[in-house]
Amino acid sequence: MKKIILPLVFMLLISSEILAQQYEVNVVTVVESIVPNGLGRSRMISTNSERDYKEFTTTQSEDDNSRNKADRSEIRVKDYDETKLLNFYNLGGIRFQNIAANDALITSKINTMLAEGWDLAFVTSAVESDAGEKDGQGIFITRLIFKRPKQ
Repeated sequence: MKKIILPLVFMLLISSEILAQQYEVNVVTVVESIVPNGLGRSRMISTNSERDYKEFTTTQSEDDNSRNKADRSEIRVKDYDETKLLNFYNLGGIRFQNIAANDALITSKINTMLAEGWDLAFVTSAVESDAGEKDGQGIFITRLIFKRPKQ
């Protein structure tokens, strides 16, 4: 019986250590312009700074629904990586070469993150597309969310 209990306790301790392990998260945002005629700006952004959301959060309630008066200048991050990407459109219309070039840069970033021990945990994307002749606006945004055990 002791031969079974001791390994069982050991396995329980190891598994609780694994479960208690904390992760750090890194978000890479890709913004690709879908503005006609190549007039937009496309970038891949990743921050080198940390912010604690709690410093800029207020809790609203029925008794207290006062306005959040956090100073926006303190939220801003000036320490980030910005990778220039090509726009989806130029004067001739959609440019598949530009899409392929962006894919190569995004792949390079993902491969670098994987080599640094990050795991790609989630990918989310959204589009705000051109709403007609008078709009002329549009972006395709993708967020790549990486995680790795805290070091």
